[in-house]
Amino acid sequence: MTENKKVWFIIGAGRGMGVEFVKAALAAGYQVVATGRNTERIAKVLGDDENLLIVRLDVTDPTDAEAAVKSAVERFGRIDVLVNNAGSFYGGFFEELTPLQIKQQINTNLYGPMNVTRAVLPLMRKNRSGHIISISSLAGLVGFEYNAAYCASKFGLEGFMESLHQDVTPYGIKTTIVEPGFFRTEFLEPESTFLAEASIDDYAERNAQYQAFWNEKNGKQEGDPAKLAKALITIVNRDEPPLRWTAGADAIAGAEQKVAELQNQINAYRDLSISLAYEDA
Repeated sequence: MTENKKVWFIIGAGRGMGVEFVKAALAAGYQVVATGRNTERIAKVLGDDENLLIVRLDVTDPTDAEAAVKSAVERFGRIDVLVNNAGSFYGGFFEELTPLQIKQQINTNLYGPMNVTRAVLPLMRKNRSGHIISISSLAGLVGFEYNAAYCASKFGLEGFMESLHQDVTPYGIKTTIVEPGFFRTEFLEPESTFLAEASIDDYAERNAQYQAFWNEKNGKQEGDPAKLAKALITIVNRDEPPLRWTAGADAIAGAEQKVAELQNQINAYRDLSISLAYEDA
């Protein structure tokens, strides 16, 4: 297989960033497996291409993941790049989010990528090559109010990916966490966004403010997903791709603030922290 015929396996390919990832990969000459729960929607958005295979995949179902990977191998023979892109957003204050909503958030954003990665890894290990990319968020690095469930899922995704890197590097497999800021996708549309029902008076005023914020932000996000997709092609073609890639000026600003806060907190309690060893240690 020639270099320009690498096989990309993209989950969440029917909407938002996923569509742009597929288009960019096809434009770069790659073969692409585009997956999602609604294959008719994917086909309508992407059309026909000899280098494109559309496969149904519910990432929360491990058997679906295995079946989709099998279909990819039957068509293209291998998988070189996995893009874990499926995601949803459950917004709300923690007390108002139900346990079921939190479970659904983590099932999609954390267990989903784990399910697909588990199905793909045996192929990559056998080939001693591959690149696993997971689309996280600035919210995987920084906690935000009204985002307890979402941040929990993305913090978990980042911990998983950072540890996975150590597991698979000896077999020639690369990993990258992508941390986008706000990009103008369908992420805030009703199909992907679910807001907790306001039920506690103490949160009522802030609830109204945040729901107004999300409604106002939808369709006016700063980032261009097509540019993000093209940049991802550049990242994949690096000999040493980054373990983390902070995507967008707003994401960089948030990440730099987080780094500064961590350093300030370390410095503020350094003496107390280093005083905790046994005297004879």
